[in-house]
Amino acid sequence: MNIFADLLAGPSTKASTTKAASATTSTGPRIQKGRRGVEIKSAREIQVMRQASRIVATVLREIMEMAAPGMTTADLDRHAEERIRAMGATPSFKGYHGFPASICASINNQVVHGIPSAKQVIKAGDLVKIDTGAYFEGYHGDSCVSICVGECSEDATRLSRVAQESLIRGLAQIKAGNTLLDIAGAVQDHVEAHGYSVVEDYTGHGVGRNLHEEPSVFNFRTNDLPNLKLRAGMTLAVEPILNAGSKECRTLRDRWTVVTVDGSLSAQWEHTIVVGSDGCEILTDRDF
Repeated sequence: MNIFADLLAGPSTKASTTKAASATTSTGPRIQKGRRGVEIKSAREIQVMRQASRIVATVLREIMEMAAPGMTTADLDRHAEERIRAMGATPSFKGYHGFPASICASINNQVVHGIPSAKQVIKAGDLVKIDTGAYFEGYHGDSCVSICVGECSEDATRLSRVAQESLIRGLAQIKAGNTLLDIAGAVQDHVEAHGYSVVEDYTGHGVGRNLHEEPSVFNFRTNDLPNLKLRAGMTLAVEPILNAGSKECRTLRDRWTVVTVDGSLSAQWEHTIVVGSDGCEILTDRDF
């Protein structure tokens, strides 16, 4: 979840491995500061990220099973926070740059960063995107799913399926020696082959000590962002976001919720992964 487009352009997130690096503030995980650069994680760090990511995967699997007509997005948020804390972690999103909840809950034409509410009742046929993260022993895991609640339209089901497929296509390009453009090209080609558009305002990102680290993991071909070569030990959050219509988005007056300009549906799937020499490991894999 890339909350601010310019976040990755600010100070990078390299931090010492002292006890202070895993501290949290009264509102959530502390945002680390440090020198610029892409972090290569050690075996120990990757193991901690596996644990953080397993917590995220567990919570999302539970939410996918429980989401039903008549529930509110606040119900889902409450469950996520209770479960994340019960497993010994802290919600990554709550308090992050002032975000008020533990999940982002974005419905139908809401693209990202929807704020959970007791007034937002989920209806049959809704396409609900749930994005969440867990901060465990100084490291984050981050993942998003799209849920077709009840009997969804063929349009919503197809959009969600293509979004998930595009993520898998992108992940298949990840190995040491390939580049970010290899990921982006695979995603864009699959999306556009099905007549959809890739949202360009929000990208994936590095993840580790901070929820957002370098590099920006874009989902479209561009010369405007660094096309880094992947190296073993890089940990990335890859998250294609698709719109059924135009790629254009706007932010609502709450300063968080992003919606499609044309009112079309939007879908998103995301995994935290670690780059290997001949592929990647999906740390937030829900199949366990």
